[in-house]
Amino acid sequence: MKKQMTSLNIDRRAFIKSAMFATGFAPMARILADSPSNAARGDSCASGIAYSRTLPVKVETDVFIAGGGSAGVAAAVAARSAGARVFLAEGFTCFGGMGTAARVPVFMQWGDGTRDLACGFGTRFRERLQKAGAMNNGAFWFEDVKREYDAVMVESGTDFLFQTRVIDVVAEDGAVKYAIVAAPGGIWAVKAKVFIDATGNGDLAVQAGVPFAKGDATGHMMPASLLSAWSGIDWERWTKEHPKVSQPFGAELARAAADGVFKEPDLHMTGLYRFPNGYATANIGHVFNLDGTDERSLTKGYVRGRESMKEYERYFREYLKCGLENVRLVETAAMMGVRETRRIAGDYEMTLDDYMKRAVFPDEIGRYAYPIDIHPSSADKAAYEKHREEFDRLYKYKNGESYGIPYRILCAKDVKNLLVAGRCVSTDQKVQASIRVMPACYITGQAAGMAAAMAADGACDIHAIDVKALQKKLKDFGAYLPNAEV
Repeated sequence: MKKQMTSLNIDRRAFIKSAMFATGFAPMARILADSPSNAARGDSCASGIAYSRTLPVKVETDVFIAGGGSAGVAAAVAARSAGARVFLAEGFTCFGGMGTAARVPVFMQWGDGTRDLACGFGTRFRERLQKAGAMNNGAFWFEDVKREYDAVMVESGTDFLFQTRVIDVVAEDGAVKYAIVAAPGGIWAVKAKVFIDATGNGDLAVQAGVPFAKGDATGHMMPASLLSAWSGIDWERWTKEHPKVSQPFGAELARAAADGVFKEPDLHMTGLYRFPNGYATANIGHVFNLDGTDERSLTKGYVRGRESMKEYERYFREYLKCGLENVRLVETAAMMGVRETRRIAGDYEMTLDDYMKRAVFPDEIGRYAYPIDIHPSSADKAAYEKHREEFDRLYKYKNGESYGIPYRILCAKDVKNLLVAGRCVSTDQKVQASIRVMPACYITGQAAGMAAAMAADGACDIHAIDVKALQKKLKDFGAYLPNAEV
């Protein structure tokens, strides 16, 4: 990785309109060519301030990846395997995103009921976790997962930094030239040939001016969940009392709600994932009307999510009992479990029609089969029943069925060197509810990484990638591509 200590001094207004984004930092409104030094200079105006400074360019690389969740890590490993220099900036303190920092305790399905689909990086990483003893009856130990992600990234030779978040970009002639990042050491720039947005929210793509959609026709998005960990459970007694029911944790929700236990009654109860020594992790409760790209909405959501755990603690102790009388909340996650925010516009938008047709695409980079899992938009019973109808019956696949994922949904619209991977790829809301989960993020991530390495090596437009060559490289990497003619 070539380290640079040159400086960047460019007129931001000549490239991209300033836009707000959910990073916890205010966006840089301007990078002005007339900045005399590294000192910031502010000029007030009616709608805000014009802010300018000269930034150091600390890193020059082939592929820059924003975000180190499941998609970002898969992208990095794939790009490195193809020989590209890679630099990854992760805004949090660990890799894994939803699966670690947000405490989502399990992978969703890996295959179509007859075969694995998240092959390549995904299956290799799962095998690695199993070998390390990180898996526990389908759930996983978070600290083990963090360590294994660390090891995978170090072994790959990827250059990476934690607590380093993209806050802006500089673009020119339809291509991103620099990513602007904020880190504990200050604000600086990364120069790259190709960029990958694996932020989940599409932060980098939005800063590059790429159009996006959010939620349904009215903009309403799925609720989030603040996940949690619990101790003090007598699992032996619980199992004895419920020998034939695997997840009866929601059995008394309606009664507890009627008794006023919950400020906002919620009939959707996923349940607790059992671990040894009376420990459990839980994906319970919803934070409704949350926008994961709005810091005020997130702040309100964290406060409500933490408050609701005391309600669940009372519910477990007083209404479920049977070994839960001494249950205690250990912690809530450090990161909100956000299911849906922006969907970045690509060269193609996957739709419900593609899902229902079990579509096959000529530019397929993988296949997947998770049901359409749109969580209820409110706490009322009708919304919950609609969710169950969609998830359990209306859109359910049979064993052996899957849908193709086209390369085009990874290609950010009208930007020559920007790919998107993870939950913010180009789909409608229904398909996003299937493709948003970790195994699918491995599929889109490794494809974006491989394509980025190809584009960086050939200095070509990502929209003009030789798809057959990409499919060949992905198959060699281990991807499941039964329809690729290579």
